[in-house]
Amino acid sequence: MPTTRILAIDPGSRITGFGIVDVINGKSFYVNSGCIRLPDEVLSVRLKHIFQNVSALLEEYKPNEFAIEEVFLAKNANSALKLGQARGAAIVAASLQELVVHEYAARRVKQSVVGNGNADKTQVQMMVQLLLNLTSKPQADAADALAIALCHANSRTSGGLEYGVGKRAGRASKRWTELNVRKTL
Repeated sequence: MPTTRILAIDPGSRITGFGIVDVINGKSFYVNSGCIRLPDEVLSVRLKHIFQNVSALLEEYKPNEFAIEEVFLAKNANSALKLGQARGAAIVAASLQELVVHEYAARRVKQSVVGNGNADKTQVQMMVQLLLNLTSKPQADAADALAIALCHANSRTSGGLEYGVGKRAGRASKRWTELNVRKTL
C-alpha cells in the first residue's frame, strides 16, 4: 500500500498551525509540524503570508491529501470572519495544487484524537505526543494541526470518509474512533 502524506492546517489570523503526517498501512507517522506566525500587519498582508507559507509547504512536502479545521461559531463575529478568511487563503493554496479539501469540526477532531469532543488544548497536545511517539509536546497550534491530520487519517482508514469526492467528512461513530485510536497506538 502506498504512503499517503497529509498536510493539515489549523487556521488562525495571528498564528496558523500546520502538521504533516505520513500514513503507511493504516498507521500514522510524524513528518513535520510548526506554526506560521503572521506579521502584525493589516489582514490582507497576513492572508498573503498564510497563502505563501502554505504554498511553500505544499511545494516542499508534496502531500497527497489536505485537511483543515472548519469555521466554528464564535461569540465575536469579526473574529469568525477573519478566521474564515485565513481558512480561505490556505484552501486556495491547496486547491491550486489540485488537492481535495477535507474539513473537520473541532469537536470531531478532539473526539477522534482524545476521545472527548470537549477536550482542552493540553489534552490534545498530550494525545498527539503519545499517538505520534514524539519526545516532547508540540506547540498548541501545531498540535491542533497534527490532531486534524490524525483525524483525517482515522477517517480515511475507517471508511468514514467519502474519499475523493470533496465533501465534508461525516461524523465518525464513537466505536470507530475508539478502534482507530487503539489501532494507531
